[in-house]
Amino acid sequence: MSTTLSLPNYSIFLDADWSALTELLEGHSKVAVLVDNHTYEHCWPLLERQLAPFSPVLIPIAAGEIHKNIDTCEEIWQKMLDAQLDRKSMLINLGGGVIGDMGGFCASTFKRGMDFIQVPTTLLSQVDASIGGKLGIDFRGVKNGIGVFRDPKAVFIQPNFLQTLSDRELRSGFAEVLKHALIADVDHWQKLKSVVDLRSVDWNREIARSLEVKRHIVAEDPFERGARKALNFGHTLGHAIEGQALETENPLLHGEAIAIGMIAEAHLSVQKTGLTEAALQEVSNTILAIYQPPALDFSHWDTWMHFMRNDKKNEADQILCSLISPIGDYRVNISVQEEEIRAALEYYQSLVS
Repeated sequence: MSTTLSLPNYSIFLDADWSALTELLEGHSKVAVLVDNHTYEHCWPLLERQLAPFSPVLIPIAAGEIHKNIDTCEEIWQKMLDAQLDRKSMLINLGGGVIGDMGGFCASTFKRGMDFIQVPTTLLSQVDASIGGKLGIDFRGVKNGIGVFRDPKAVFIQPNFLQTLSDRELRSGFAEVLKHALIADVDHWQKLKSVVDLRSVDWNREIARSLEVKRHIVAEDPFERGARKALNFGHTLGHAIEGQALETENPLLHGEAIAIGMIAEAHLSVQKTGLTEAALQEVSNTILAIYQPPALDFSHWDTWMHFMRNDKKNEADQILCSLISPIGDYRVNISVQEEEIRAALEYYQSLVS
């Protein structure tokens, strides 16, 4: 069943036919589609026929977070110039969070801004990156260190794209579904605790419920000055671990790192915001039943701290976390000390080693 979620400046179409997309393309001078090698192979064939009347220009890039940088932006901008796109053109970002973040950033800055549409193809991007207008790239190891806020013209979510994902990618996206429940929907959390087979989940229902949480928070705080920071639960520590792992032969997917971050930041929540020990065990056991996260190598401590000190939420040289207490409610701008962070990561380590 199709669902439309309305935000102040655009709508999210969940499991809708493509007629609304083609209507939005009318009147634009040219249409371009940003793809990576995975979405070109698996997702573009599902959309190609719908866009044929617009003779779209394909802009292919390499897949992966490692390419979410200024060098790839230069490649995209050059291809946009070569295709003679202008400010009345439309860019469709067909892919996961990297494509959506970077494609939206490139569109927002190309000739001072052109329209773009998000067509997220991973669970991670459908429940998280697709809503809120946060765009950007990684810079010198700092996740999303450069970026802008700008809304798309629309978002089109097709759950059938999830059939193209590996089990690992599906689990990665599920971390953000768990996060939304942990910060703002305890009833949803109670249901998610029983999920054991991600392939049997009714994704139309779960995506819609997860998006409702994020829509409510983003509408309250569109520029991340307060409540929206709640969406970063698990991300202060998780981003640091992810950033360091990107430089290795065994990088973590975003959701895998956030799963680690949520366990560690739930431990911080016990220390800082009054989360109960029972709730900590509940969070830890639920996440570990789905993920098999690796043990940490504390020789990377200085690198992790470097990333945490450069987290975009920080203020006045304080490392600020978004924590929970109780499950289903959040606290933002909680200052944490280095020794507290280490204790949280050591708690996680005790569970997996």
